[in-house]
Amino acid sequence: MAKAENKARKPIFTKENFANAFKGENVARGIFIALAAFSILAVLAIVIFVLAESIPAFSEIGFFKFLFGSEWDPDNDVYGILPMIVTSIVLTLISVTVGAVLGIFTAVFIVYYCPKKLKGVLNQLVNLLAGIPSLIFGYFGLSFLNGILESIFDVGSGLGLLLSSIVLSIMIVPTITSIAKNSLENVPMQYYEGSLALGNTRNQTVWKVCLPAAKNGIISAIILGTGRAIGEAMAVRFLLGGGTNYPTSFFLPIRSLTSNIVLEFSYAGGLHKQALIATGLILLIFILLINVALWVIKKNDAMAGNRVFTRKFREGQHHYRVTDYKRTGTVQDVLWILSIIFTIIVVATLLTLVVFVIVNAFIPNEEGEIALSLHFLFGKTSNGDPTLAPAMVNTLILILVSLVIALPLGVGAAIFLNEYSKRGSKFVKVIRLFIDTLAGVPSIIFGLFGNILLCTFLGMDYSLLAGGITMALVILPTVIRSTEQSLSEVPDSMREASYALGAGKVRTIFVVVLPQAMQGVITSIILSIGRIVGESAALIFTAGSATQMPNGLMSPGASLTVLMYRFMNEGRHMDKAYATAFILLLLVVLINVLVVVVQWAFERDKTKPLGIVLLYNKLFNKKKLATESVETDGGDFSQINVSDATVTIQTDDDFKAVKIEEKEEEQNEKD
Repeated sequence: MAKAENKARKPIFTKENFANAFKGENVARGIFIALAAFSILAVLAIVIFVLAESIPAFSEIGFFKFLFGSEWDPDNDVYGILPMIVTSIVLTLISVTVGAVLGIFTAVFIVYYCPKKLKGVLNQLVNLLAGIPSLIFGYFGLSFLNGILESIFDVGSGLGLLLSSIVLSIMIVPTITSIAKNSLENVPMQYYEGSLALGNTRNQTVWKVCLPAAKNGIISAIILGTGRAIGEAMAVRFLLGGGTNYPTSFFLPIRSLTSNIVLEFSYAGGLHKQALIATGLILLIFILLINVALWVIKKNDAMAGNRVFTRKFREGQHHYRVTDYKRTGTVQDVLWILSIIFTIIVVATLLTLVVFVIVNAFIPNEEGEIALSLHFLFGKTSNGDPTLAPAMVNTLILILVSLVIALPLGVGAAIFLNEYSKRGSKFVKVIRLFIDTLAGVPSIIFGLFGNILLCTFLGMDYSLLAGGITMALVILPTVIRSTEQSLSEVPDSMREASYALGAGKVRTIFVVVLPQAMQGVITSIILSIGRIVGESAALIFTAGSATQMPNGLMSPGASLTVLMYRFMNEGRHMDKAYATAFILLLLVVLINVLVVVVQWAFERDKTKPLGIVLLYNKLFNKKKLATESVETDGGDFSQINVSDATVTIQTDDDFKAVKIEEKEEEQNEKD
């Protein structure tokens, strides 16, 4: 028996198996697995390098002394970050509380109360608010809200906890609103209809049935907003005041973990620099804990619901009286009114910010000149008269380098997750966890990692190449998510048809599936460009802030946002800071428009001509259309082009009609 079993077993390491391992399909699968696993490598590399640079500081200062010390004095090598930890926690709690209220109420209004014609406008405004660089929020708070607080509270300076909390809460509103809105839209319609059928009012249904049913998604939105708030650096750097005090007053100069790094990293060295990197490690630990909490919430999302309506409803377990909801209603009516008020506040804040930026960009300076001029945009730069031309070139180089690296990695990872992975695979779950973790890492941590690995360890110094590689890691989760979502929407029938015609899996992916998912790829490119244009923290530590025209990839260079930061930080050329903010705002609007155009181009009815074509034909009378409808019993919806005639077979509920649209030739002679 033993001999028979050994004879039946085939050896694993044979020529045949070795040859099969290097066939095109298996090689491609291995490449896609490696690309998907890159996110794991990136997160581990960030943790390892930041930890390795932090250990000397912990050894010399003492971990607990560093963590719980109350004094930060680099001149005397005294480093304690407890006041900054407390400031970060208090600032985050206040801003998330305010931002969550504004975001959730705005999401409820958009989903359940907003008129249909206004819903698209509100969605675009939320997207616009999400795309505005954090520096513009900081500039808005410093130049506009600061003066208002000084007048209201009669203080010498409005900088501190209150101002930072207000600005930070506005910044996280679009994150919370977008995720909460998606979660509310995914609540089954049966919940809404069933509640109304039981006799509840619309407001009772929205606030006591639909909102609790989306609680897991809303909690996820709040957690992501928390990560966004605690990781923000550039805006709060100008708004907190910079003191190393505990946050015992709304108008006391303080600093957070992130602002502490931004304030001192540029001139730090030795133990001082290691202490700042250790500060970043503590921040990274906070972020990782937040991501673990988010993962736990997502893991339990399948049981989302409330105590009356659940996704897995079991009859006979509980009995509830229909009159439970009928006895109340006033509170829900008040909540409905509050949703309108809070939405108006969000929209008014956005419009105020936009108007403020535009007005200040066109205000003449002391010499009576407007900074936003052709010379400022495209002129030759100098130390005394910096222009945007080098920054535009630097930004373009950063975009190209980042996309060249991130697109293959992101698209390959998305292909593996959607085309090769098996449902319930632990490996896939780990990959998704690390992708979500990478997406939640603050940009300032990316900056520290890029500075340690690329600028110092690999000897790139401050360079556009180092900045581009760092930004590729920043935008990688965006590329993966957008491409994977688009791949998942390609019908399986297209894959099956390709296989039936004899095509292999790799050929099917690249010839059939990927072209159909181009909307997601293009959208990810546009969103990535927006992220690169608006980024500053990661680029200050890697690409530098030089204002001269670059000589190549190894040259340092300031992007548009970094140049604006330099204007604000130095306190000179503030009129040019306003003009740069206006250019950045225009780019954000342009990027949002491009996203909408791409979505429209891929989702519009391809059987209908473009509106501009119809307008051209009508104005110049070039072509006339004659339509004839004929009833038919068969045919699916399709289109056939035959010479000058277009036959469109349309399927309707009651009958199927054949429309024959004949194109007449141009009339060369008049009757």
